[in-house]
Amino acid sequence: MAWDFETEPEFQAKLDWMRSFIDDELIPLEPVWKRMAPADQARVKRHLQQQVKDQGLWACHLDPSLGGPGFGQMKLALMHELIGRCPFSMEIFGNQAPDSGNTELLAAGANEAQKERWLWPNLEGRLRSAFALTEPFEAGSDPTRLRTTARRDGDDWIIDGHKWFCTNGSFADFIIVMAETNPEGRPHQHASMFVVEKGTPGLNILRDIPTMHGPDPVFGELGNHAEIRFEHCRVPHENLIGKPGDGFVLAQKRLGGGRIHHAMRWIGLAKRALDILCERAVSRESHGKKLASHQMVQDFIFQSKSEIEAARLITFQAAWRMDKVGARAARAEISMAKAVSSRMLLAVLDRAIQVCGALGYSGDLPLEDWYRTNRFGPIGDGPDEIHKVVVARDALKNFVAVEGWPTEHVPSRIARGEQVFARLLAAAGRS
Repeated sequence: MAWDFETEPEFQAKLDWMRSFIDDELIPLEPVWKRMAPADQARVKRHLQQQVKDQGLWACHLDPSLGGPGFGQMKLALMHELIGRCPFSMEIFGNQAPDSGNTELLAAGANEAQKERWLWPNLEGRLRSAFALTEPFEAGSDPTRLRTTARRDGDDWIIDGHKWFCTNGSFADFIIVMAETNPEGRPHQHASMFVVEKGTPGLNILRDIPTMHGPDPVFGELGNHAEIRFEHCRVPHENLIGKPGDGFVLAQKRLGGGRIHHAMRWIGLAKRALDILCERAVSRESHGKKLASHQMVQDFIFQSKSEIEAARLITFQAAWRMDKVGARAARAEISMAKAVSSRMLLAVLDRAIQVCGALGYSGDLPLEDWYRTNRFGPIGDGPDEIHKVVVARDALKNFVAVEGWPTEHVPSRIARGEQVFARLLAAAGRS
């Protein structure tokens, strides 16, 4: 029986390097990064990214055949737990969303010419991408109801539709668009994936949407969420990824591992938030004693630590299952990890803000920024309610209705218990 909570020494050395690199080089940059001149910022980013590449830790979410080291989900989970400690470290390690998911989609569905044009430049950071799925007048959790259409016109496809919350849409060099090509194929074979490059006529970026995290977005900045209209947007047939109707299959390629990575990054950030809470608790006095001596604060610490560890184990199990049986068979475990971790982070952040009081609520600590950023977690990448349904259905699939009393009804079990006891008594008497 194999059951091991240790990491092999060679990979642990990589994790130790990551921890030091993130804590010593990246986290100190957080309060000053956006103040830096764009040219200097780009130069420092390339320098940091090169250090990651020199360690063989760049874009690790892809298999070797697709340009990555092929670490598998368990190792990736451990890496993303560390990456989550610093929100912008995803950029430095080459696994920032939506690029990471898009590279997985292109790696799975693109032909060689398309890989040369979009995948490899995207992996290397020379091109940036976005993914347009969500629409303003249909539930983002139900892509079977897409209204955006793509119709064939000679050697081209003409895309018409309305998308929003397209992360990096105003910043990206190209957008992967999910559009309906065959209404008769509903619910799961009606949509296809297309690459629409920046500047294509009919690709109209209307605005970057104000959000809880960024109520006053500057148009075109990295990390914004765009509203887009495709109006008679003509793209060549060679911009179709895979075959018509492959949209759902390709979409799944970018989801399973990504949800595990999200969960582990949330866990990493929650640990940092708990560090802030604990430091405050042992430093601040209230009513004649340290906050750490108040039972309510101790309860906050207990709840936070136990929820973090529970989410961590659930996510590790999902990663292990995905490595063993694939994303489809591990769907329930992946859904559980995503839903549990997203809510856990918000709860830990809320307690940390509460213990830090006015300071926690202020911008002088990063807690309020992290909360506003990650409040989208339970909504995005499949709302938590959908993931809960997946888990519940999986739990119920092996149960059938019973007539009369429940299986565990005690009076109904007495006769069977007496039979078993008599058999065991007889066996005991002969021994």
